[in-house]
Amino acid sequence: MGTIVLSGTVVLVVLGFGNHNWWLAAVALLFLYIRYGRDSASAPSSGGSSGGSGGTAEDYKSYRARRDRQARWERRYRRERPLEVRRQQRDKGR
Repeated sequence: MGTIVLSGTVVLVVLGFGNHNWWLAAVALLFLYIRYGRDSASAPSSGGSSGGSGGTAEDYKSYRARRDRQARWERRYRRERPLEVRRQQRDKGR
C-alpha cells in the first residue's frame, strides 16, 4: 500500500507544477496515509503467521518485549507482596 501512496503522491506533485491545488491533494494524501493507513497496515493479523513473510522477525521482537515486560512485572509483584502471592497460590490449589 505504501508504494501506491508514494507513486500517487509523486504523480500529484508532478501535476502540481501546472496547478498548485494538486500539491494540496498530495499533502492531504500523505497526511491521511500517515494518520490512518500506516497503523492499520502494520497491525498484526489475528490469523497468525502464514509462512515466509518479512514481518515475522519484528512481530517476534515485539512479542518477546511484551513477554519480558510481563515477566518483570510478575517478579516485582512477587518480591514486593510475598504474603499476597502465597495466599493466591493457596487459593488456586483448592
